[in-house]
Amino acid sequence: MTVLDKIIVQTREDLAKRKKRIAMSDFRDSEDYHRARRSLKSALRGDDVRILAEIKKASPSKGLIRADFDPQRIAAQYQEGGAAAISVLTDEPFFQGKGEYLTAVSREVSIPVLRKDFIVDVYQIEEAKAWGADAILLIATVLSATHLDELHHAATETGLECLVEAYDADDVTKIDFSRVGIFGVNNRDLRTFEVDLHRGVALLEAAPAHVVKVSESALTTPADIQYLRDHGIDAALIGEHFMRQVHPGQAVTDILIR
Repeated sequence: MTVLDKIIVQTREDLAKRKKRIAMSDFRDSEDYHRARRSLKSALRGDDVRILAEIKKASPSKGLIRADFDPQRIAAQYQEGGAAAISVLTDEPFFQGKGEYLTAVSREVSIPVLRKDFIVDVYQIEEAKAWGADAILLIATVLSATHLDELHHAATETGLECLVEAYDADDVTKIDFSRVGIFGVNNRDLRTFEVDLHRGVALLEAAPAHVVKVSESALTTPADIQYLRDHGIDAALIGEHFMRQVHPGQAVTDILIR
């Protein structure tokens, strides 16, 4: 199995355990479930490349990324540094994430917060809303076209926006762009860990004009951001590069310098 396959197997096993502990209807008792949502799509579209800054403690390929890990402090720095929105990893087995990190970040900042995880069930959408997310990530690679559409519809119905992520052209064929408003391409293929920024941008450029286009992963320099500007890409999702800096918020400011 690929790393991605292993992640999905573990995700489903952990999800089954959580469902036994907490009923989906119980999420509606959360204070964070009922607050007004902030629009990720609006935050990521503007006159220049917007930054979706990610809070990530570890990864399967790199192990521990940041030992000095304080999600609230990092989130505050990201917002001060000019990030338009924040992505929070909540997968625990492979990324050392937690739902409580998402809640803490959502309460700390005024910009939209994305739950980044491996969403395969409506339960996780309700969970994300209860934890304070404004949007969720849906990964086309791990979903059929029908399942992707069902989860997107469920999220929309519950008031959450979706960033729909693709790795390759086959993934793109699963996406109904009449419904999807935020489209991302991961420049790192989690099945092989191969990185190709140019392939990612080419897929984004082919998306309809009304869609907010997000380039994800392997972006580290102002030149990378300029490359996205030159190709009409709306936003960049950056995690590991920022998380390795002494001051993540200053790193956001620095990468936006032309």
